[in-house]
Amino acid sequence: MDAFGTGQTLASKWDAGYAVVMFVKVLLGALPDWVKWVVGSLVSVVVVLEGYQWWRRRGTAVR
Repeated sequence: MDAFGTGQTLASKWDAGYAVVMFVKVLLGALPDWVKWVVGSLVSVVVVLEGYQWWRRRGTAVR
């Protein structure tokens, strides 16, 4: 057990999400603003549609 050392910490449940957000931020960082708006809009539309479909599936499963 001593081989691990005391310098290691456990990852929180938000570390993976934070890493994804930072990756996308760096990936889109050098692009023009209009490209960022287009990509953001497309991602937002996909998120809203997926949320709507999930809500509909949830409502039909109850009945």
